[in-house]
Amino acid sequence: MNDYQMKLEDYDTEQMAEWEAVVEAVLFTMGNSVELGQLAIAIGQEKETARQVVERLRRRYDEERRGMQILPLEDAYQMTTRADYYENLIRVAAAPKKQVLTDVLLETLSIVAYKQPVTKVEISRIRGVSSDHAVNRLVEYGLICEVGRLDAPGRPMLFATTEEFLRRFGVTSTTDLPTMNPEEQDEIVHEVEEELQVHLDADGTLREEPEEAETDGIEPETEMMESEPEEPVSAEPEITDKSEAATEEDDRNAEENPD
Repeated sequence: MNDYQMKLEDYDTEQMAEWEAVVEAVLFTMGNSVELGQLAIAIGQEKETARQVVERLRRRYDEERRGMQILPLEDAYQMTTRADYYENLIRVAAAPKKQVLTDVLLETLSIVAYKQPVTKVEISRIRGVSSDHAVNRLVEYGLICEVGRLDAPGRPMLFATTEEFLRRFGVTSTTDLPTMNPEEQDEIVHEVEEELQVHLDADGTLREEPEEAETDGIEPETEMMESEPEEPVSAEPEITDKSEAATEEDDRNAEENPD
């Protein structure tokens, strides 16, 4: 062993730290035992050099009382949890997992609670998307369960809430689930109408309000301007000079009566 230690002293501290880090990464990643030859390949050195590196790392784990330890197994090594902390690990493993109810799970759970017993098909129809994953997760959480099968083709399973659901949400029965009073319902409908600028018809369908025509402040003309009739155009030229007209008439008379 002293010969091996002499060989390690030939390398600087930085190189040794690098080899230890490589060996640590390999042991942690593999999980199971790793043969010494594989560790030697990992650091690119001889098997005896690899042995010294892993032994040095193992002693450091023991001296610092880390949560992990490196066990020598004949010609191999394995990283495991230190046995002193098994009890602490059991506490964590026995603790219930935190269940997070997303918006999708809450929506699906609400449908089951108010429509139970209900099938996956009906849940999916109400939500508008497939709900298989959400239903399976709620069953896993113990909030809903199978309560029978529907008397229909295929006999689909029916789901309902469980006692765990009642405990989690602080109700003694599904009849104690909150309901919406008429005033709250009318208020919500009114807010939706204002938001969408629509109204509901008597049958519950949406009816859009007609839009008013924009005039930009200009009143449309209601009467046509009466156009003045144009004066008729005479075929003969208009003679305005009275003296010239009289002269022309005298000339014609003189031609007709030369005497």
